[in-house]
Order: sequence, then C-alpha cells, then structure tokens
Amino acid sequence: MRKLKNKELNRLDVEAFKASDKTPLIVVLDNIRSLNNIGSVFRTSDAFVIEKIYLCGITATPPNKEIHKTALGATESVDWEYVEDTLTLVEKLKADQVKVCAIEQAENSVKLQDFTVEPNQKYAIVMGNEVKGVQQEVINQSDFCIEIPQYGTKHSLNISVTTGIVLWDLFKKFKF
Repeated sequence: MRKLKNKELNRLDVEAFKASDKTPLIVVLDNIRSLNNIGSVFRTSDAFVIEKIYLCGITATPPNKEIHKTALGATESVDWEYVEDTLTLVEKLKADQVKVCAIEQAENSVKLQDFTVEPNQKYAIVMGNEVKGVQQEVINQSDFCIEIPQYGTKHSLNISVTTGIVLWDLFKKFKF
C-alpha cells in the first residue's frame, strides 16, 4: 500500500463544490465557544457535502484565524450564515419543512443507530454548547432528539467529534 498524493484524491475545487448536489443536511451551531470546534465542523461539513451551517449566538464567524486553523479553507466552500437566536432559526427551518434534530441526551431520544431518514426530506442537526448542550427551548421545538450511545465513564463527547459521528451516520443513510 501507498499513501495517495493530494492530486490523486480527485477533490472538488470550491467552485465545483458550490455547484455540486448537497447532502440534505444543515448544521446549526448553538452557542459554540471553541473556535477550533467551529473550524472542525466546517471541515467535516465539507467532507460530507453538507448544504449549510448556521452559526448562532456566541458562535464566532469567519474570517477568523483560529477557525481557519482547523477548517483549512472549508469556510470558503461550505455555505454559512450567522443568526443571532437559535430558537428563531429553528422555527424558520420548521416552517420551511426542515426536520430539526437536536443532538442531545434527553428523555425519549432516538439512538443514532435507530434513526432513519425519510427520502426527499431535509434535516437540520442542532449541536449545543460545549458545557450546557442544546438549549432546552430549542429541544422543546425540535422534531427529534438524537443521542449517540456511550458506554464509558464520561457523559459526553466533544462537539466536533459528535458532529463528525452524526454527519457520517446520516450521510451513509442518505447515500447508501
């Protein structure tokens, strides 16, 4: 085996990415404080051709050198928008027929492996603050709460890791 060179990976350039068909997924970052986490979500969203990222509340926005450090240019390829209030955004997404999924440990949550996507349905996943999680009022307005089962001693995963797991799982369910 040999490691592939970057030019052998046949990656899209930014223009081709913008013109490509997107996975019907939107990522909502609800008051994310870490600039590295924000950049990582951009990079993962680029990898799975996610439609858009919404940055809400205290979540920082590009251009920002700390976001860029982990995004590695994905802030240029993935569409994004800042919206001050997450709850207002969730209500708008729902009015636009987008199914909203809070990624949170909650009563009656659906385990990620048991969650099924509907064909021709667009979804938004809401990722919460590193300490407080998704705001309760946002959970109350969500169509689903999705939980990643965990079996160790810790009660949560880093938001960038969680986003990667959820996006990969949903991407597979849409594409395969």
